[in-house]
This record gives sequence, C-alpha cells and structure tokens, in this order.
Amino acid sequence: MIEVREAIAQAHRAEWARLVASLTRRFGDLDIAEEAAAEAFATAVGRWPADGVPPNPGAWLTTTAKRIAVDRIRRERKRDDKQKEAQLLHDNDPPEPVGAIDDERLRLIFACCHPALAMETRVALTLRMVGGLSVPEIARAFLVQETTMEKRITRAKAKIKAARIPYRVPSPQDLPMRVSGVLAVLFLVFNEGYLATGPDCDPIRHDLTAEAIRLTRLIRALMPEDGEVAGLLALMLLIEARRIARVSASGELVSLTEQDRGVWDASLIAEGHRLVRERLAAGVAPGRYQILAAINAVHTSARDVRDTDWSQVVALYDQLVRVDPSPIIALNRAIAVAELDGPEVALAAVDRLGEKLDGYHAYHAARADLLRRLDRSQQSRDAYDQAIELAGNTAETAYLTRRRDQLG
Repeated sequence: MIEVREAIAQAHRAEWARLVASLTRRFGDLDIAEEAAAEAFATAVGRWPADGVPPNPGAWLTTTAKRIAVDRIRRERKRDDKQKEAQLLHDNDPPEPVGAIDDERLRLIFACCHPALAMETRVALTLRMVGGLSVPEIARAFLVQETTMEKRITRAKAKIKAARIPYRVPSPQDLPMRVSGVLAVLFLVFNEGYLATGPDCDPIRHDLTAEAIRLTRLIRALMPEDGEVAGLLALMLLIEARRIARVSASGELVSLTEQDRGVWDASLIAEGHRLVRERLAAGVAPGRYQILAAINAVHTSARDVRDTDWSQVVALYDQLVRVDPSPIIALNRAIAVAELDGPEVALAAVDRLGEKLDGYHAYHAARADLLRRLDRSQQSRDAYDQAIELAGNTAETAYLTRRRDQLG
C-alpha cells in the first residue's frame, strides 16, 4: 500500500503540469482541465491500490482525464456530436512548437501569468493550476480568508473565458512582461515547501523547494541578464542550504540562532554568494529578491550567530522597505532591529503592525519572543498561545509549544 501511495505521489509531481497543459489546449477551458486532472488522480487513489500501478501511469492518467473531461462536456454542454467527442480522446495532433521554453511546467506557468490579469490574481491562479497548491495553502500565503481566495480564483477563470484569453506557447517577447508574475509564483511555491502550512503534511516539502529551484534555474538560463531572476535563485539556494539543520530529530523546528551551521550545504551557499556578488558588481539598483538574497548572504556568512552583522541586515531591510513596504517585511525588519536596539524598541515596531498581521502566526510568535526577552511572561504566554493556534506547520507548532512551556 505504501508503494502504491508513493507511486501516485510521484505521478502527481511528474504529470500534473503536463496533464493540465494538455487538457487546456485540447478543451480550451481551465476549469475542465483542472477538474478532470484532479478527478483522474482521485480515481488513481481509489483504483491503483486494488488493481496495481499501471505500467505507464502517465498514459493511464491522461486517458482517464480525457474521458472525464469529455463526459463533463457531454453533461454540461449537451453536445450531440459523438464523433467529435471520440476524436477528443485521441491525441493525433502534431506536437506544438515549444517556443522559447522547453519545459512543459514552466511553459504553463508563463502561459497562466497573463498580463491581462492582475498580478495577485495571476499568481493565485497559477499556484492553483500549476503549482498544485490547495486553496487553503494559497490563502495562507496571501494572508486572506479561504473564501476570499476561492472567489479570486473563480473570477480569474471567468475573466479568461469572457476575454477569450488563449492558452498559447509564450514567445521570447512574452517573457519580460510575464516574468515578475512567474517569479512570484515560484517564490510562493518555494515558501510552501520551506515551511509547509498544512497540518497533515511534512513540515518541509523538499519536492516543492527542489522544483522551484529547478524552474528558476531554467529561467536564469533563458534570461541571464535579469537581476531579479538571479536574485531569486540566490535566495532559494541560500535558504535551501540550511534545510537539513532546520528540523530536529524529534520533529521540532530549529531556529536560525540554534542551527548547527556545520551541516549547512557549503556548495549551495557558495553558489548563492557568487550570484549575490555578481548582482552587486552590476551596479544596478536591486529589486526585492536581490535584497532578500543579500540579507540571507549576511546570515550565511556568519560562522556563529554572534558574528552576524546585524547593522548590515537592518540597513538591507531599510532598503527593502522602500522597494516592498509590506507589513511582513516590516515585521522581519523589527526582528533584526531587536538585535541592535533591544527588544523594547522592536516590540513597539511590531505592535504597530497588529491591525494588519493579527491573523499571521509569525506576528504573534515574534511578539511572544520579544515579550519573553522583556520578562513579561504572562503576555508572552498569551502571544505564544495565539501563534500556536494559527500555525499549521507541525514542526513550528512543536517549537512554539516548547518555548511557551519554558516560561516561568
């Protein structure tokens, strides 16, 4: 049974993007493509444990999904042309030219990040259609309610239908107009892998972080002069380098200050630092990902947490706030300020963010730690309770619970 579940998981990782892309081209409808693909995988979950894994799982899923899509078209649109339906089941069309992008998943991401859609909408839609993230996971990434995100994705699909936005292979000229949305998608996919938000999955999903890095490398090869592509790749590599040290043997998250830096991946750190240096040497004003990469370069340059150049970290956050004045960036800056100016100054800055970040577990976790350092134990305990209630990651919940229980 375990082998069958693993086979289904591997098929999902390998086939989801290709299957959605194929169905979208054939039926011209993102809803049908997504739902037929999802139902095909659900059918696999029900049948493969009893029937065994088919010799070619990808072909099985494709055939099943196409039949499901045709059945839905028959039911919903009441088409009478049986010959046309039969033809839809057989892919005899010549393969489409791949254009500038060879990778099927990356092509689909660029196709979904259409400039006719608002940035947040195209990112959310692409995360759902291509990234395979659930609506709750996407909602948590955007710090909105699940119903809000569901409506946003539904409206995006409706706009695609109404405006007749086609699925087509992006040309080289399309890439610069769409790359910012693509990078945002890959960053959020990476973040979900770096610290999974669902309570029923592994706390770190290496399949997501590895895929995000792989796709960003492909974009780097396509657009070697784009500073933000290089910055995002550097950022991912420097974070991924710490992965093995981030969860203890007991399944608890290990904070950056407590990690064993001797087990960090030196080759990934060296590559990330090289990319950061290249962007600094370019002499061009850095964007969001480049600054985040530079912050992580400072952290990974310190052999011991006590060697961290916090003044440089705060200076970089000051620069980042001007580029991206989001409350999460302001929160992270305040955490760094605590190391320079003390927890009381940092707490005042954090408290000013309460209205915007009250539903974000990291906000309450940061307050809890600052209150603990100020010996305000009961308030710290209350903040830990709120953080634990909001946190979905099992390793993070274990860490926060231990820190709360250590309070006097």
